[in-house]
Amino acid sequence: MTAAQTAKKLLARLREAHPDARYELNWSTPFELLVATILAAQCTDERVNRVTATLFQKYRGPQAFADADTAGLEEDLKPTGFFKQKTKSVQAMSRALLENFRGEVPKTIEELITLPGVARKTANVVLNTAFNLPSGIIVDTHVARVSQRMGLTKKEKGEEIEKDLMKLVPQDAWTFFGPATVLHGRYTCTARKPKCDACPVNDICPKIGLE
Repeated sequence: MTAAQTAKKLLARLREAHPDARYELNWSTPFELLVATILAAQCTDERVNRVTATLFQKYRGPQAFADADTAGLEEDLKPTGFFKQKTKSVQAMSRALLENFRGEVPKTIEELITLPGVARKTANVVLNTAFNLPSGIIVDTHVARVSQRMGLTKKEKGEEIEKDLMKLVPQDAWTFFGPATVLHGRYTCTARKPKCDACPVNDICPKIGLE
């Protein structure tokens, strides 16, 4: 089976298994999603959601984050880990957003990645999820693992994996494929002890890298 055929079947079965797939960070505005995605680096979405439940009540919008007392914000972000760097990133991003985009989250990947702390994966999360724009495919550790195990890519770097996936998955499915594959990797095709017996693509998966 070719990579293209595998990708087509994977997409169809993900639609059956996760028809309402969504990225699991909680947000009510594109800016909140941008902040939450920055905080999710090397932290679980569940923990980020616990932090942002009160964080977004305390700091409402980019101006509030930009003007926040740095030490106080660090304390608020401490549970997410690497809190000093994340505080620096969130405040720098908020200030750049105010200065360059009048506080509005831009709707192009080229503009988004000019913001401090925002790389392509974060930009895709915001564009795919908040605006339903197929700017690319979200590639996190889960998507990378599933794609490699299923033979859709041999690449290791996120942006190179994304390029391979964008050739295999129709553009109108990009905003679904990323979040759905994240869920598949998080709950079924896990890093350790993947649940192959319960996997909807068990019969077509070459299980590359698994003994």
